[in-house]
Amino acid sequence: MPTLDDVARAAGVSKSTASRALSRPALVAPETVLRVRQSAERLGFVPNRAATALARGRTGIVAVVVPTLENAFFTPIIGGAQHRAAESGLQLTVVVNALRDDADLDSLTQLSAQVDGFLLTAPLGSESRTLAACQLKPTVLIDRELAGVSSVIADTATAFAAVARHFIQRGHQRIALVGGSNRSWQNEQRIAAVRSATAGLAELAIFDPMPPTFAAGTEVAPALAECGATAVIPYATALGLGIVFGLGARGVPVPDGMAITIERQVAEALGLTAMPTIDVDGADLGRTAMSALHDLMTRDTAETAARLRLSVPVVIPR
Repeated sequence: MPTLDDVARAAGVSKSTASRALSRPALVAPETVLRVRQSAERLGFVPNRAATALARGRTGIVAVVVPTLENAFFTPIIGGAQHRAAESGLQLTVVVNALRDDADLDSLTQLSAQVDGFLLTAPLGSESRTLAACQLKPTVLIDRELAGVSSVIADTATAFAAVARHFIQRGHQRIALVGGSNRSWQNEQRIAAVRSATAGLAELAIFDPMPPTFAAGTEVAPALAECGATAVIPYATALGLGIVFGLGARGVPVPDGMAITIERQVAEALGLTAMPTIDVDGADLGRTAMSALHDLMTRDTAETAARLRLSVPVVIPR
């Protein structure tokens, strides 16, 4: 098997020059880079990614940090990030850490010595603790924005507002928003967007905080029925399914008597095609965040933090 020494001799350069030509071509004359690459290709030389990473003081590993594995929202994000990491020659490790307290921050601090960067989902972490975590290694926040930190979010707030406007156009005068944790950045954005969309046009009842579970949906269903809401916007599909089940158990027809938003695929499987649906492409969110982190880790100079907002499709039935 050919070695880097063989490539260097064939190209007529030193081993260190051959290494730079293959790993940091911007530091080597273009004609030298071409000669080294041609020699490597001719010899069939394949660089050892692990050795290259270690030589640069890198591990070749990035961590995606999620607050829980119980929320299915994070599963496609992890999958999309893993696929994009593999394309970049990186390994992805999954860490469950909610950044709720200083002990969680200490845990990430220890982990930072073993990874090159973080994809961080921290909906419940305080701003100061989350910022501290983002300073440990190159970091891209997922589904949250903080000043000076690169981030990628699904713009669910705009989608929720669009659904609220649809309900108002259909004659609904009392709308319920079943939100997430009252400490969640995304939850605050959604509440603000729906409040703006309904202001002066419909009454808004807010039920939060609620965990993203089927059980929580069944538990809140009686309160929704009693509050007189004829349209409901839950922030998680499992929560919406629990509401559908809970209302059905109380004899409230769905969707004729109440419109509820859940994912399109789930609505169609249940025959609830008259419902408006909100579909977040979690895999795309993960891929985009991983691409942003890769760019961040490979920059030679500091640049302004990137802030990306991915549109969220809303399917309105005719």
